[in-house]
Amino acid sequence: MAEEIKIVAEPRTVVGKKVKQLRRVGLIPCVIYGLNDPINVQIAERVLYRTLRTAGATNVISIQIGDKTHMVLAREIQSHLTRRDLIHVDFLEVDMDVVVTAMVELIVINSEQSKPIADGLGLLVQDLREVEIEAKPADLLDSISVDASLIQKTNDVIHVSDLEVPARITIVSDPELAIVRFDEFREEEEEDKGIEELELDEEEEAAGEGTKEGTAAE
Repeated sequence: MAEEIKIVAEPRTVVGKKVKQLRRVGLIPCVIYGLNDPINVQIAERVLYRTLRTAGATNVISIQIGDKTHMVLAREIQSHLTRRDLIHVDFLEVDMDVVVTAMVELIVINSEQSKPIADGLGLLVQDLREVEIEAKPADLLDSISVDASLIQKTNDVIHVSDLEVPARITIVSDPELAIVRFDEFREEEEEDKGIEELELDEEEEAAGEGTKEGTAAE
């Protein structure tokens, strides 16, 4: 289950291009939107950075502004292209009793229990990295495990429909989407390499014979 994380913010009066001066003193401009009119706030950069690392996009964050508390999810996190410093964060305020959507990371487990992998016949290829789910904010998942042991034959494929999640979670993504498949080592690649080497040897041999003929003609 998602973890609730608490953080303190201050109301923000500086807007537009002037927010640069906030960043110079270690404050990051943020916006809370969703249930009511947008609220401009500012949060200490170090505190915000640690909070976002812990919360990600699926853990509820409790933002305290004065005597009011806002339950939010981090939605748009803007960072500097090269320095990766935080620039701006948008928070979606949520009703804890209302279902929301979120993108959740897929993590492959039990690769060693896949028979083709154990037999050294090839590699697992992950084609899908995340899926969209629906759930109440407190029930959102950090990630979903993909059980690679389901691949017992070289033509087996794990689809979204194969994922196992708690009943309180609904997967929105197309159930027919492929997540993990097996890529078998192909003998043709070795054969092609052998043919290329043979052709190269023949070319070198022909070039050598041409050189000898040219020398004899002189």
